[in-house]
Amino acid sequence: MEKLEIQRIEKEKWQQLEAKDLERRNEELEELYLLEGCFTEAEKLKRHIRLLSQWKHYIECDGTPDPSVSQEINTFISLWKEETNETFEEVIARSKLVLHLIEKLKLILLEMPSYDLQDKNIIQYHGSILELQELLHFKFNAATEILLREASTVADLDSGNMETVIQDENVTLYVWANLKKNPRYRSVRFSGTQIGFEIPRILAASDIAIRLLHTHYDHVTPLSTVPTLLQKHSSAITHLVKDEVKNVEAALSKEFQEEYKHRNSESQSIHEEEIKDEEQVDIEVPTSFVQEESEATKSELEMKLLRKTVSTAQLLLIDNAPEKPHLLEDNEVDMCQFTALGGVYHLDILELPPQCKPVKGWMIMEILKEGLQKYIYPPVTTEDFETEGAFPPIGVMLEVHENVIFFEDPLVARWDAEGKHWKTDGISNVFYNSKERLISFSLESLGPVTLIQDTHIHMPYQSWELRPLDVDKVLLTVTTVFTEIQIQIKEDLCLLDSVKLNNKKHSSILEGKWMTPISFIIALKETGLNIFPTEHSHFYVAINYKIPLVEMKAYRQMALLGSAFAFGWSKWNIKCDSKKVIFKVREHLTKEEEPIQNPNWALLMFSGDRAQRLKIDEYSEAFSEALKEETEFHSTLYHMVKDFASEEAMAKIKSSNCQLIDSVCHMLLSIRLLSYS
Repeated sequence: MEKLEIQRIEKEKWQQLEAKDLERRNEELEELYLLEGCFTEAEKLKRHIRLLSQWKHYIECDGTPDPSVSQEINTFISLWKEETNETFEEVIARSKLVLHLIEKLKLILLEMPSYDLQDKNIIQYHGSILELQELLHFKFNAATEILLREASTVADLDSGNMETVIQDENVTLYVWANLKKNPRYRSVRFSGTQIGFEIPRILAASDIAIRLLHTHYDHVTPLSTVPTLLQKHSSAITHLVKDEVKNVEAALSKEFQEEYKHRNSESQSIHEEEIKDEEQVDIEVPTSFVQEESEATKSELEMKLLRKTVSTAQLLLIDNAPEKPHLLEDNEVDMCQFTALGGVYHLDILELPPQCKPVKGWMIMEILKEGLQKYIYPPVTTEDFETEGAFPPIGVMLEVHENVIFFEDPLVARWDAEGKHWKTDGISNVFYNSKERLISFSLESLGPVTLIQDTHIHMPYQSWELRPLDVDKVLLTVTTVFTEIQIQIKEDLCLLDSVKLNNKKHSSILEGKWMTPISFIIALKETGLNIFPTEHSHFYVAINYKIPLVEMKAYRQMALLGSAFAFGWSKWNIKCDSKKVIFKVREHLTKEEEPIQNPNWALLMFSGDRAQRLKIDEYSEAFSEALKEETEFHSTLYHMVKDFASEEAMAKIKSSNCQLIDSVCHMLLSIRLLSYS
């Protein structure tokens, strides 16, 4: 009986708390609605910054084309096509601008909200990117041909063959021309490097050149498409709001017309003569008033549209695809599961062009109409050759790009030009020397190759923490099996604070560079520090699935509180169901960069529309959703922490920079700490 009485009392208390929560629910949600207006303000600032950037480019008049303007980029492409006889150094110098234009177009596609992008713009930008990529590679081929025509003039005195290495921050060229055609000279090593080839006897005796063009970027893997789901959704919202604006305008106009018709009819019965002069005023006054009212309503509805589209874009960042994109061929690399790192190694066997000859003080040069030609190895038909091993594989030794981190031995993939994808067949004897950062392998035929790593090698994460550092600055720490990554965020910028490998600090090219969130995410991915799940990642990682709407609401509200509160990983998050998330929280107003030792964390559970403080802590033996004594339910995280927060902390939240809140939210949505930990 005593047990039943205790249960009855507990039930009554629970019901009272629920009733109290329901009573103040609307008030709390209204306050949250006002606080979350910062996301709309941040989006308006982004638009303003984009317009300022366009204006700045316009007034600079430095001759650089605006890649988003088709006429300018087409003119640039046409003019460069007309230029001929450029040396490799000249092409490299021009390539810096070309790469900048390509990156700018890619950023437009990624940073521009999908509801501001039209289909024709997406097609135009994709087309411009492909044209620039193709033209750049064509120019490198043309410059290689000029280099090879003069091979005999720069031949090595010892070997009699030509060897050239040209290095740049974005491209490295290695060229070897077989001028002597000595069948015993089968080992090619470029001086000052470990890079080289082991070529078969038949190639050593042929009139060929071998080129390795290492582009530190990837212009081979097909461009990813911009999600169309958001565009459709945003388009539907836009039409709805436009219709609503028209309806409001019509209703206002009709209402004022009827009101003033009634007034006019009354005036006519009393002052028939005066009405002629007053009619004009009566017509003008309501018209201007209607316009003001309709403009105010339009503005309000536009803000509602912006708020809705921003939240829709945020929700789609954590959307899980219902199925994999397509079926794979045999040996095809799944680019949803793997990522190409360190750029592309373009390996080519080329037919050596006719060499220039000095004649009576002149240099006579034969220029082939068809330009630079590839040497087909092995030949298409091998009927004329008796033995099966007449065309053995070619040995290749490459250096791994210094800015890339491989946490496991990289896989080698070759480009299948016909199928337009990466494949792993035709490659053998792969060996990776991690200390020397060298990889060797054998290829049946040369072509573009790249090194790939598992996209999800850092997932799921082991733990994470988000805490304030200083005024309008926070630190996000993500710990994985291989590394600890610390990211600073201030206003609309992100910085790689530190990377630790095996508890030792690792120097990175990105350290000290402030970038916008999207540029920062791209840069981290390119170095091998990929902690950003995609819509297909749940097919390759065992995740702690949470309903996307709940997850999004949690990240938004954590970002709102991030300037005064620290949040951390909880082992209990995996124990609750998909409709709830659990994390640690504590007030953090100190400016120290080092974490506080043994902090007093509170454990919160949040379902999107209800927050509660749990009785258990991280060291409890069993999971329980029991409410902590003397605490209540709240509809938001903001009101939940308000129960135990200082006035200083709450004041700091209200004065937080909207750009910082938006950037923190974007990073949380991109990393998905609550689902992938």
